Amino acid sequence: MATILVTGANRGIGLALAKRYRERGDDVIGVCREGSEALAASGARVEAGVDVTDGAVLAALATRLGETRIDVLICNAGILSKESLGEIDEDGFERMRRQFEVNSLGPLRTVQALSGHLASGAKVGIITSRMGSVADNGSGGFYGYRASKAAVNAIGKSLALDLKDRGIAVILLHPGYVATEMVGGGGDISPDAAAAQLVERLDALTLAETGSFRHAKGAALPW
Repeated sequence: MATILVTGANRGIGLALAKRYRERGDDVIGVCREGSEALAASGARVEAGVDVTDGAVLAALATRLGETRIDVLICNAGILSKESLGEIDEDGFERMRRQFEVNSLGPLRTVQALSGHLASGAKVGIITSRMGSVADNGSGGFYGYRASKAAVNAIGKSLALDLKDRGIAVILLHPGYVATEMVGGGGDISPDAAAAQLVERLDALTLAETGSFRHAKGAALPW
């Protein structure tokens, strides 16, 4: 039995991950800003009221965890908004800043705050997006989301190097185009199916792959 901590666990991919790990018998800590009935029903330990952009709140979470050792830390919390060139007003730039706070700095704040709880040989999964790939950008737009995901990819690579001596592997995972509230219910894969693939990737993760950027199906993605 392992201890898994998932951020953004109240819905979507995060909820699906929490449920899948619980179903196989793992202890799950579901971290979120607002709890949900579905997360509570999963049997996870719910840590609500946690905003990954707030260092003090994350420090308080670390204190509440006491002596808990985390075997798998999944940074899943994220937001998306659409910005188009020529139409980005001051509110649009503010939305872009918010995406950086949540999508880029959120995982870094989370890993730093909970670093002392990571077991030797633990694994860190950062849910990113192939939209953060510079080489794969063939359609433009989505300035804040693309840039924030490119930034978290760079952060994840640095985390992999900094944590390697502790035997901790870090992977950046694109879950696919998942049918969640964040994308308005569109998508070509369900949260449950995406979670199954993500768990498979994390189960197989070793230090040989640390710092890599992969599709949940396993293929390496271009930076």
